[in-house]
Amino acid sequence: MPALDEFFGEFMKRRESVSLDYVNGNPATLIDISTSHDPATFFPPSGDWISGATNVNAANERGASSFKEGSSGHFQVIQSVSFWTGLQHAKVRMEGREGEVPMSLRVTEVFRRENNEWRLVHRHADMAETSSK
Repeated sequence: MPALDEFFGEFMKRRESVSLDYVNGNPATLIDISTSHDPATFFPPSGDWISGATNVNAANERGASSFKEGSSGHFQVIQSVSFWTGLQHAKVRMEGREGEVPMSLRVTEVFRRENNEWRLVHRHADMAETSSK
């Protein structure tokens, strides 16, 4: 369990590790850092929008099932405070696909403090262009 006075920068290191679990098919650590209280929202790369903590966590569990072990990735954080925005780069292994699939997402995530811990309350992710600025 993280220290209750965890600074946001330290939390972001853990958040990136949680992302690696997710792209390897394990949603448990993402669910662990996500809020279980409304309001909560998720705008996934599909263009859909999901509202409500229960629905968001269920969508994350379903989403992780698309990925297989052996995936890798990292965050390219542009700015952060109690949110972060930037790029999420990954090479993922997916059900029904051979080899690694490169993926880059433009991401904004918002967090709030609940019981002295950071909790994910909003994620917006969409496919990024392949070029960098």
